[in-house]
Amino acid sequence: MILYRPVGTKELELIRESGYRKFPPRLPDQPIFYPVLWEEYAREIAGRWNVKYNEDHRGYVTRFEVDDEYFEKFEVHQVGKSYHEELWVPAGELEEFNRHILGKIQVTEKFNCMV
Repeated sequence: MILYRPVGTKELELIRESGYRKFPPRLPDQPIFYPVLWEEYAREIAGRWNVKYNEDHRGYVTRFEVDDEYFEKFEVHQVGKSYHEELWVPAGELEEFNRHILGKIQVTEKFNCMV
């Protein structure tokens, strides 16, 4: 299953340090890791939320694949429009989730604040 994850610069740097193989652990106040199913939704988050709220006003869309059998273990949550679909992966399961990533995490798009 192809998934997307909107990230900021700090998270992207940690992904880069892993050789583009895994997502970093969640912060204590982040109990859920939520990749999204649709690139359009990831673009919205990266281009609107990340650009607005990150210190450097940048956002990135990452694309990656998780094996289908492992993907099936998670429930898909629709949180808005029909394409606002997310997986809710408990933070404690992120290490296992990372082991099921096939290939490398790719950066597909970059957003900057145009001031």
